[in-house]
Amino acid sequence: MTTAGHRTLLFLPPVLALGIASQIVQVVFLRELLMVFHGSELSLGVILAAWMLWVGAGSRLGGRIAGRFRDPFFPAAAVSLLAVAAPAVTIVLIRALRGFFTIGAGAYFSVYEMAVSSIAVMAPTGLLLGVQFVLLARLWRTGDKAGDTSGAEKAYIGEAAGNLIGGILFSFALVHVFNAFQAVLLGTALMALAIATLMTSPSVRIAPARPGIRTTLFAAFAAGTILLLYLSGPVDRWAHGLQWRHFAPGYELTETRQSRYGTISAAKRADQYSFFQSGHRVFTAAAPEVGRPAMEEQEAVVFAHFAMVQHPEPKRVLLIGGGLRGTIREMAMHPVERIDYIELDPVLTDIARPYIHPSTVAALDGPEVRLIHTDGRHYVKQTENTYDLIIADVPDPATAVLNRYYTGEFFGEVRRILNPGGVFVTGAMSTADLRGERVANRNATIYHTMGRAFPEVIPAGQRFLFFLAGSEKGLVSADPEVLRQRYARRNVEADGFSPRHFELMLEETPLRRMNWIIRNHGRSDDAHLAPPETGPMFPGPIDEQSRDEAALPPVNERFFINSDFKPIGYYHTLRFWDVLTAGETDRDSFGWILRVQPWWILPAMAACILLQLVFSGVSSLSGRRIDRRFAVFLAVFTTGLSTMALQVALIFSFQSLYGFVYEMIGLITALFMGGLAAGTLTGRMLIRRRASLSILAGIQFVIAAFALLVGLLLPHAGAFAQPAAVALAIGGLTFFSGALNGVDFPVAAACCQSLDPDPEKATGIVYGVELFGACAGALAASVVVAPVLGITAVCILAAAGNLTAFIALVIASGAMTGTRAGGVFL
Repeated sequence: MTTAGHRTLLFLPPVLALGIASQIVQVVFLRELLMVFHGSELSLGVILAAWMLWVGAGSRLGGRIAGRFRDPFFPAAAVSLLAVAAPAVTIVLIRALRGFFTIGAGAYFSVYEMAVSSIAVMAPTGLLLGVQFVLLARLWRTGDKAGDTSGAEKAYIGEAAGNLIGGILFSFALVHVFNAFQAVLLGTALMALAIATLMTSPSVRIAPARPGIRTTLFAAFAAGTILLLYLSGPVDRWAHGLQWRHFAPGYELTETRQSRYGTISAAKRADQYSFFQSGHRVFTAAAPEVGRPAMEEQEAVVFAHFAMVQHPEPKRVLLIGGGLRGTIREMAMHPVERIDYIELDPVLTDIARPYIHPSTVAALDGPEVRLIHTDGRHYVKQTENTYDLIIADVPDPATAVLNRYYTGEFFGEVRRILNPGGVFVTGAMSTADLRGERVANRNATIYHTMGRAFPEVIPAGQRFLFFLAGSEKGLVSADPEVLRQRYARRNVEADGFSPRHFELMLEETPLRRMNWIIRNHGRSDDAHLAPPETGPMFPGPIDEQSRDEAALPPVNERFFINSDFKPIGYYHTLRFWDVLTAGETDRDSFGWILRVQPWWILPAMAACILLQLVFSGVSSLSGRRIDRRFAVFLAVFTTGLSTMALQVALIFSFQSLYGFVYEMIGLITALFMGGLAAGTLTGRMLIRRRASLSILAGIQFVIAAFALLVGLLLPHAGAFAQPAAVALAIGGLTFFSGALNGVDFPVAAACCQSLDPDPEKATGIVYGVELFGACAGALAASVVVAPVLGITAVCILAAAGNLTAFIALVIASGAMTGTRAGGVFL
């Protein structure tokens, strides 16, 4: 074996182990924080940004530390030992987060609270892993006896490859076998073991050996790891209990299980059981010993019977969600031939069966009910079955994955499988008078979006708003007498429901007023910023309002049409639930996002280009090439921003189309890091003159073009009927996004070192600035751009960033093309 190959075998394992540990820890933190933040996709960008911020800060710190030690083994060993314990402490802090804020049970964190929480809890681990990257790069460079950034490039490839391995390992093995503490401990212990093994290798003599100290460190690591593994089980149970006391005070946690879709929990309060999935309460049902429906189960009773009578004679019925809370039991009382019941998570079904009423269990096992465990969107998109009545009993669109059941794409898929004369019923929480801007925005968005797919939609109800849609006009009804007669003909006898409910729910005056508000709201340029109009004192009948609606102004599509790739309904629901759960009428944590305008990117681009022109002028006068330094740093920053923005766009798209990013987040990020490793390796092999502004500028242009291409392709991914095709398309785009980032790194690092000859300092700067850019990209894309402007706008943001860097690099090198100055090829 060659000397270079032998050195690679020595230094590669610790770098791979760092990547594996980083990926496992990042995904575990992400999953834990998603549960605390109720699964809100807004938090994805905040969490990723906080992670990138601290890893970037750690790399800058590592650049300073590496130069202070003659033997980098000892700081690397110390950091690895600290990194074994830090993630476990962080998980405890994450589960106790709600106790540090005055947030009521069930209330949402604001964006500010998400940011403060994420930044605070991830600081120790992020800093340690960032420092470790630079120290391992120094070890590899010193072992190679090199004076350039080649050690950093090799470490970058190795860490990215380790990230790929860690993501696959976590997604397909660790998540199914170990709890969160055990998973992070195994990852970080592997990293510490790899460094300890390298320290004891007789082939490595970077500095005079100190076998006694190294043996002591190795023994301390082994003892600490064994102790932590022994304690991980009891600590995990204690931390879950700590989390639950803050999350749902007054509830007794009965059972918790992990599933591929999230953490499933059952909790008891008085004579009711509530079931939670990753922080969301899915449903509440009376305990088996209770004879009558509990208050929240009463909602399921009313929902089921009101929906069932919307069709005069339903024979084949599809129910998406809700069956476990009692909906399926009430539906089975009606004379139907078959009910296909779609429930996503078999773990939820299994955990609920012992705690729900026996009559619900009997209905689930009844001959007319076919229970199907799959994703509702996938089933509706793929099935060839058709139905007389389709009912979507799913929670409000408070996350992007729930929003999938309120988009134009879903409504169109539903209409495709309705029989002639078929009816679709869904609903959402509301308020009695619809006076608030937020609830009016959300309800009007659902109504206007459904109106694009169905010829007739009637909203009905008060604190819970039904949306009744027919495949033809005149099918659905808000006439209490018509519905009462249908119910009476079926001889249904249900606890908690009677024909009187139709009169109470469909009182004429409130029904007309509510219809007038929803039909008229959302038709002006500033409707999303203002409460709905009060309207006439005595609005006309529903059928008259329906006829007159064609003459109204067009709907403001940007803020009132909900789609998979512009999930505005999800954003409106977040604002509504923010005030509903917090109990503060003046609280509006997310309202400022509505004011974001697409053209805001132009002043930022102009400012960067103007700065570049100023620096170029100063440089030509002073002889100091600050213009090139600025251009290189801008290229590194925008590459991080663009690739992370693209990753957020792809994650949002995956969530909207595939439906359960919680399960696949490790694999998605692993694919990105795999592309990163492949791109960096390709850049090292194919690009001879890496310290070249021209080549760096070309890479920026290619990334910008790729971002625009992704923006054009992503909306077409929704046409794929098979989930595997969606996963393959998103996975491929994620891999190539990482590959372009990887090609950029060795060129940017070489350009930076030509301006600053210290290899570790150059490595720390490039790695840190890129991560700071990724931090900005994650925040901008996830919190600001995606919810309101849409996924395509995120891709345009990514393209704009790299296009700006391209122009800056052209300006920096244009005046001296064909020369070489300051060590940078032009």
